[in-house]
Amino acid sequence: MDLLALADFNLVARHEGVGRAARASGRPKATLSRRVAELEASLNLRLFERGGRALKLTEEGRALFERTAALLTDLEETTLAISSGGTIPRGRLRISAPLLFSQTAMGKLAADFALMHPEVRLEVTTEDRAVDMVEEAYDLVIRVNPDRDESLVGRVFLRDRLVVVASPDVRPSADGSPIPAVVRGKAEMSETWTVSTATGKSPLAVRPCLSLSSLLMVRDAVRMGVGAAQLPISLVSHDLAAGTLVDWGELEGPEIALWVLYPSRRLLSARVSAFLDHLRVAFPNGTPDELARYVVR
Repeated sequence: MDLLALADFNLVARHEGVGRAARASGRPKATLSRRVAELEASLNLRLFERGGRALKLTEEGRALFERTAALLTDLEETTLAISSGGTIPRGRLRISAPLLFSQTAMGKLAADFALMHPEVRLEVTTEDRAVDMVEEAYDLVIRVNPDRDESLVGRVFLRDRLVVVASPDVRPSADGSPIPAVVRGKAEMSETWTVSTATGKSPLAVRPCLSLSSLLMVRDAVRMGVGAAQLPISLVSHDLAAGTLVDWGELEGPEIALWVLYPSRRLLSARVSAFLDHLRVAFPNGTPDELARYVVR
């Protein structure tokens, strides 16, 4: 495959048109059109739907663009690094991060990183789903307790734990009757939580009275005295210290581990290495207290 033709195809696809690509790159429109046509002929595939003012990728064209864009960027950055004799982080860095971590910490982390590395174009998207890093052209993903994936490597950079908390006005029932609870997501009619305290483990019968889609919303509702809730201790440590919430005990279950992951077959670029180092500095011990420093009180 002609790499120059592939690079010109990516240029046109990124700008959604030959004219826009020509203006952005300073290349002649005729040259870009010819290169794309030659690539289509060599592959025996139609990569663009012609018609209208903007070109639209075909299904085959989109697949080719998604799979080759990151590879061409890596090749360009490697060439620049070798020619300049250094490893200055530069280029686009795409990261997918979960909702709660993004809401509490990612804005500040991203801003600090951008100030330290002005030649990196950092893009962060927030989503809890398992993204396809190759298909969707992500350089890094941050995930909570991810499933094992042989195509990815990475490390745990933060650990957290769930505690049951409530307003001081809400107290456990003396007779074991269910207490009102605020839950995230779909609520059952009744539940039993097992909590660990200094005196041992004990069951806690709850009756969900409020179901919300965000843990920040759950925390705010619990502050209002609606009921008890399961929340990461990093999210409520300020409230516990101030006495606005009371810790009823640690919830039994697996720990919360935040992983940073990247494709195992891809060499680490300078920009990816720089962000991994950034996380190490921000969370040197990976404790909930370190994450709590980013939470707005």
